[in-house]
Amino acid sequence: RSAARRSVSQACCGFQAAAAALKKHKFRVEMARPSSNLADFREVFAKAKHIAIITGAGVSAESGVPTFRGAGGFWRKWQAQELATPGAFARNPSRVWEFYHYRREVMLSKHPNPAHIAIAECERRLSKQGRSVVVITQNIDELHRKAGTKHLLEIHGSLFKTRCTNCGNVAANYKSPICPALAGKGAPDPETEDASIPVEDLPQCEEHGCNGLLRPHVVWFGEALDPDIMTEVEKELDICDLCLVVGTSSVVYPAAMFAPQVSARGVPVAEFNTEATPATDRFRFHFPGPCG
Repeated sequence: RSAARRSVSQACCGFQAAAAALKKHKFRVEMARPSSNLADFREVFAKAKHIAIITGAGVSAESGVPTFRGAGGFWRKWQAQELATPGAFARNPSRVWEFYHYRREVMLSKHPNPAHIAIAECERRLSKQGRSVVVITQNIDELHRKAGTKHLLEIHGSLFKTRCTNCGNVAANYKSPICPALAGKGAPDPETEDASIPVEDLPQCEEHGCNGLLRPHVVWFGEALDPDIMTEVEKELDICDLCLVVGTSSVVYPAAMFAPQVSARGVPVAEFNTEATPATDRFRFHFPGPCG
């Protein structure tokens, strides 16, 4: 949380300083349009020693992963923002677990696409040359891990980890179904009625003598990001000499600040996305098209 605050503070200070400079000198800076010159990008890429790759929902879209963002992003009659909150879980843990059980089952049938595989292959090849690649992802689907990425920072958690609401234990969990009571539940059709599963039949902690109610180990709306992971992210962004932004809309904070923060210190940033984003004009390169 403190790292996130520092990032916000640094960004705000930077914007204020820039605005003051413009006012003082009374001139307008024309920002250079991002380049789509692949030869120039290859040259920059060949020299990079520490590459940070920031990925979002767009990198998984080609694997058929539902994003639950924007119009039509409903599960039954709810949008993800209505279910992915601590309050929703406190009020109706059965409904929230049905939603996440559905998402887990969908993800177990999905596979990495060429974008995930290219990123993992990039890390594998460059590591042999003494160069580093880190993937900082907003995705919770673990497709980067499935593709073979080793150095992975999942800032929003994972669908396949649970956290005990009693003892706090975090554990990997790939069971299908995650508990017997959720078998066959979670259908997204708007006409489907809630299963109303008793709390004692929902996923329970298996730590000795605990039996606390488990929750998905994901960052919900209104919750802070893991400060330890954010510290790691900040370290990687501080040392990277090239940043790739792949399949992210650059509207979800604080991740939306990562690449502009890198660009502000003169490091090349290359964006790969189906369309321009609010941050595009701050980057050196923009390559339009599907991530794969």
